Amino acid sequence: MTKALVPTMGALHDGHLALVNRARELADTVVVSIFVNPTQFGAGEDFDRYPRTLDADRALVAGLADVFAPTADEVYPADAPPVVLHAGARGDLWEGAARPGHFDGVLTVVNRLFEMVRPDVAIFGEKDWQQLALIRTMAAERHPSIRIEAVPTVREPDGLALSSRNRYLSEDERRSAAAIPTAFKAVARRGATPEVLAAARVHLRNAGVNLDYLNTVDPVTLEVTEAPGPARLIFAGIVGTTRLIDNQAVEIVVER
Repeated sequence: MTKALVPTMGALHDGHLALVNRARELADTVVVSIFVNPTQFGAGEDFDRYPRTLDADRALVAGLADVFAPTADEVYPADAPPVVLHAGARGDLWEGAARPGHFDGVLTVVNRLFEMVRPDVAIFGEKDWQQLALIRTMAAERHPSIRIEAVPTVREPDGLALSSRNRYLSEDERRSAAAIPTAFKAVARRGATPEVLAAARVHLRNAGVNLDYLNTVDPVTLEVTEAPGPARLIFAGIVGTTRLIDNQAVEIVVER
């Protein structure tokens, strides 16, 4: 009997269901973990107000997966402190620069969940591309028997990536957030040249997005790249008080 793990922090939506459905294709048993991990939130972030909807989450995956909802004391027992993992240089880039220590917390809790659940395969979404890249490396080093499976980002009808934090957006802020998929589509259509990226940044700022970054990076090293060929377009910005992230595969072209 094979087992798949879908690690989540709850507040489940259709994006999570896509992960569950992929897990059901790959394993006999599916476990959805629900744990709002305190170690990946920094000072002043939204740990206290992060949506906790355990009853609704259980109902959403009923008949599809088993729910594993450990307490903080179970994940981080005082009498046996877990190993704290460090994300390294790649973990200091992008989201790691904006949220110091965030990826150390992510890797630490995912490592603990792997130890507790012992899955054969773990399913993650591509929306958190930097997280996915770091987890792939951690799993290869510490849990080589666990296969890491990535699932494409699920999007709302206008292209905005589904996120548990989207519920924070007011109607006006949601309209501003629609500029994100518009910018992504423009870059994909026109090619990820420096000029196209510059225009996309202007578009986002004019729409009311407090832009942190919009760059093309190497999909593995996460370093900025302008070399012709495949790359990852990564974005982070604040709309109202809500930090949103997204990414997609793009092709960097050289203008002639």
